[in-house]
Amino acid sequence: MRILFVAAPLQGHLLPLIPLAAACRDAGHEVTLAGGGFPPDVLGLRTADIGARFSLPRSAIRVALRHPGIARAEMRGTAGYAMVGELFGRANLALVAPLLALAARERPDLIVYESLGEAGAVVAGRLSVPSVLQENTLWPATDLFRAVAGSTALAGHDLPAPALTIAVTPPSLRVTPSPDAVAMRPVPFSGGGPVPDWLRTPGDRPRVLVSRSTLEGPNDGDPGPAVIAAAARVDAEFVLVRPAVTRNLPPNVRAVGRVPLNEVLPYAAGFVHHSGAGSVLGGLAAGVPQLTTPGAGDRRHNAELLAQRGAGLAVKAKAIGAADLNRLVTDDGLRRAAQEVAAEIAAMPAPAAVVPTLERLAAG
Repeated sequence: MRILFVAAPLQGHLLPLIPLAAACRDAGHEVTLAGGGFPPDVLGLRTADIGARFSLPRSAIRVALRHPGIARAEMRGTAGYAMVGELFGRANLALVAPLLALAARERPDLIVYESLGEAGAVVAGRLSVPSVLQENTLWPATDLFRAVAGSTALAGHDLPAPALTIAVTPPSLRVTPSPDAVAMRPVPFSGGGPVPDWLRTPGDRPRVLVSRSTLEGPNDGDPGPAVIAAAARVDAEFVLVRPAVTRNLPPNVRAVGRVPLNEVLPYAAGFVHHSGAGSVLGGLAAGVPQLTTPGAGDRRHNAELLAQRGAGLAVKAKAIGAADLNRLVTDDGLRRAAQEVAAEIAAMPAPAAVVPTLERLAAG
């Protein structure tokens, strides 16, 4: 079976597809991962860059000029699906032509696309092959599909509904039931990078990992500066991953480059980040309490959902203080809730268990 996996050319969209793509490859199928901005490690998968014409900033500017009110709400994280639908409708329009050219060469039997990679649905419809929608955010995939499919940019294109939807959100965080979806465990994968030996073992003091978005922009929620300012008043070791600032750090703060967070989170007592869905799910899979920064897009939703579950704190990036960081590493309730969700995730079917369902779908 030939399977084409499709993601918007952004690492946060691409990485969640890789574990299932690798499971299909390991089951003997021919797999191609179509996207862009590929990380150092894609588990040996064959890749195809379709992102030459894709520009999220350019799409955002054009949508904001047409819908300034929605754009302002989006920056606060209160626009719901309105902005994301128009933004990724326009962005996916740039992916249709290169994806069609790729599909003509690869002749896929099945196309799997992520929540905001609806070019995969367009191409599947034109080729008359079944498609699968894989959730990769804490917003329901079917809601995002409807938002993008109904966008102005894609109004003239046929987007057939997916033959199957894969849901990865743990049950206790799912706001909207998905009775027709196939559940699959969200397997954390950060795209590789060297890991210092000292990060593979617990430290002398509680270790807190501090990460930021792979996308920079206004209201990107980087918690690093506030953590650096408060760190000296917290009895913990802070590790800044890909920090924007590396000079004049307090004695209990260290900086590292890109590291696979999925390999080092099990040794952490806390995780501070920008509230990206991949980071939230990665921290939950490791059972680590989190401090997240509400912000643009889905980040407010993610942060509030995590806080409501009791597995993390939601604090504005510039407001993070020593009291928040101390609570992160000492609050037993946060850790207990995080470990409960980790157990939920571990009980969900692994990607390899979903492969037979894809095989049956492609076989008709």
